Amino acid sequence: MADKVLNLEIVTPTKVIFKGDVISFSAPGVMGGFQILYNHAPMLSEIGVGVVKLQQPNGSETFYATSGGFVDVLNNRVIVLAETVESSDEIDKVRAESARDRARQKLVARLMEVDSIEVKSALDRALNRIKVAENK
Repeated sequence: MADKVLNLEIVTPTKVIFKGDVISFSAPGVMGGFQILYNHAPMLSEIGVGVVKLQQPNGSETFYATSGGFVDVLNNRVIVLAETVESSDEIDKVRAESARDRARQKLVARLMEVDSIEVKSALDRALNRIKVAENK
């Protein structure tokens, strides 16, 4: 099984988040979640807000919260270009819960000056960060 690995690189505009071999990679595609395994067909996909899951050769799993980006798969190499990526250890759950509560209050208030699409997006990101933080 050790020879059936993918070379994965996850990068954001500011840093390399992960670089190494994995058994599988799962991501939140904008049209639905997907998983990449050894010898996957070439593809380019957009990802949205959600959880990225890596299974490493030693059997451990790592979870990340992402807010969107792109995944490129070719010849057992996976490159993720993400807007943001946070591991469960990096997420301040209290701060994420505060962001969730603020977004919910703005949606409930339905203030005319508030961009409801932007607020809904902020709420989705906060809920996703809480979900990943709970996977510690």
